[in-house]
Amino acid sequence: MQLRPIPAFTDNYIWTLEDPSGDWLLVDPGEAGPVLAAAGDRPPPAAILLTHHHADHVGGVRDLLRRWPGVPVHGPADPRIDGIDHPVADGDRAQAGPWAFDVLAVPGHTVSHIAFHGHGLLFCGDTLFSLGCGRLFEGAPGDMLASLDRLSALPDATLVCCGHEYTLANAAFARVVDPDNAALRRRHEEAATMRATGRPTLPTTIGGERACNPFLRVDAPAVRAAVAARSPAAAGDRVEAFAELRRWKDGFRA
Repeated sequence: MQLRPIPAFTDNYIWTLEDPSGDWLLVDPGEAGPVLAAAGDRPPPAAILLTHHHADHVGGVRDLLRRWPGVPVHGPADPRIDGIDHPVADGDRAQAGPWAFDVLAVPGHTVSHIAFHGHGLLFCGDTLFSLGCGRLFEGAPGDMLASLDRLSALPDATLVCCGHEYTLANAAFARVVDPDNAALRRRHEEAATMRATGRPTLPTTIGGERACNPFLRVDAPAVRAAVAARSPAAAGDRVEAFAELRRWKDGFRA
């Protein structure tokens, strides 16, 4: 399989997956132009997968369906998303051409956010980022922490295909929270080299994120100590510790 992130907007990625037969699919096409430019005269994709309702993840669907009418669109049963003809929910299997993905409910960034997991891949939208996680626009801290716990339990080698190129900004925060983490330092250096040469820092892996991402390490002593230094009352409870960590990141400036 060939996995490719198509850059869109300022820092979004639209993911494509292709098999040797030429079947391909799209994930979270926030705008149509970059997809159509990359597709050229290829046949229509086998499916479009959508993780959540934000326009930078679904805004291109209408124009893509005008170009390729009848392409199946899988996504959460959320009335804020137009074009879905295959609504899916937690525990469902999304059949997309030759691929089948398990659907995972991962609320937090939005209440109806889902992820697609299968074939060693995780398409997780804006729930889990490289060295970070999504803002809590609709869900509660406990919702997001439970979603991240669920993703963190996936196999180490799972490729994390998230929706934005945020690695360097997230690394700056993560290294303040967890400054003695050698794996995090190596990941930051690697990512800086990648971006300096125009390469995406994604996909990452679940194992790598578990070692480096402070939002997956909320139970680690170093992370708890950093939270305690800001809010002693929050450090004794993992949900409160996560909530304080997320608030800290929301106001962080490198």
